[in-house]
Amino acid sequence: GFRRALAARGVTDVPVVRGRFTVDSGRRAMAELLREHPDVDAVFAANDLMAQGACQYLRERGVDVPGAVAVVGFDDSAAARRARPRLTTVRQPVERMAAAMAGLLVEELEGVRSGPASKVFAPSLVVRESA
Repeated sequence: GFRRALAARGVTDVPVVRGRFTVDSGRRAMAELLREHPDVDAVFAANDLMAQGACQYLRERGVDVPGAVAVVGFDDSAAARRARPRLTTVRQPVERMAAAMAGLLVEELEGVRSGPASKVFAPSLVVRESA
């Protein structure tokens, strides 16, 4: 979705470095990204832990976040609030998602509906200090 949204705005060359959703893999991914793309000015991490690792790596190298590189995480976890700088992140409406899932399950169990169903929930951007 991230890459499609950028492509719709004319940004087609978006480097991707894969990680394992941990702080350490965020550090490694940031190191690799900077090695291959030293002019990077923004990072969207797959989760808040990886974003925290990216910020740690940048800080240790004297790179200002968000001045030189903006960093955005995903999940709005406790890690986003504890990170330095505090992470800008994408929040999913987890409680609404869980309630909808429970409702679909009840409908399935009661025979009101059968088969797959999907619901789409809009995320929200939580702006803090990292972007």
